Amino acid sequence: MDSQTDNINPTAKKSLRGFAAMDPQRQREIASLGGRAAHQSGHAHEFTSEEARAAGKKRHARASSSNDAPRA
Repeated sequence: MDSQTDNINPTAKKSLRGFAAMDPQRQREIASLGGRAAHQSGHAHEFTSEEARAAGKKRHARASSSNDAPRA
């Protein structure tokens, strides 16, 4: 192969390994176990309704201000 054909699609050479090569259902099962473990150990954060409301307001304020900004 010449160097031009090597650069056409560099991601085609990658093979999936580990977690990415697993069946999507198995990935969900493993991720679910991690989430449950985080909650049991007390490391998972659960938003209160007030925290969620504040986060939503910040997000919407950011989105509306970025729409008002002139584009370069």
